[in-house]
Amino acid sequence: MSEVAILHEGNARKTNDNAILKLLMNELGLDIGKVKFFGMRSKSCFFELENKNYKELKIYIDSEKVNRILFVVDADYEPNDKKYGGYKNTENALKKLIEELGFTEYSDIYIVCEPETKEGYLESFILSTIPDTHKNCIQDFLDCSEFKSKDNHKSILNQIYKIAYPKKPYDFSHKNFDELKRKLRNLFE
Repeated sequence: MSEVAILHEGNARKTNDNAILKLLMNELGLDIGKVKFFGMRSKSCFFELENKNYKELKIYIDSEKVNRILFVVDADYEPNDKKYGGYKNTENALKKLIEELGFTEYSDIYIVCEPETKEGYLESFILSTIPDTHKNCIQDFLDCSEFKSKDNHKSILNQIYKIAYPKKPYDFSHKNFDELKRKLRNLFE
């Protein structure tokens, strides 16, 4: 029986990226046991043709152990990275990479961002699924705290969200999850 592969930022064990994917797959009743997770570490590692994960994935595809792939990558911000930053740059670079790898017929892409601005990362996406009053409280805290680095910002957003909403960490019924749910279901068809 063929499996599917999900490539994401971070490592293949527990990261915020694959944790939310696993929670959502559980919510959808999808068999996580049939998923090979590939943690690509940083976004820039996605664009290294010689990345060891691609070599391993190619072996799985050639032996028909994997028949579908989902690339899950943060959009980030174009002003911070003119080559890979921002939704369009990320999308174009991923399409080119997938073609060069020869994975086109097996692959789909999900770019993680705040859906209206098409910028940001997982934490921005999660914030887009909560009520504006809650979002404003979190933003007010971030503004007052003067945390400036991206890593601190992402970690703080994640921790505030978990502390503020411990019983319902993610609202998977929110419309902003619809595209990701569709792409995850498509992996298993």
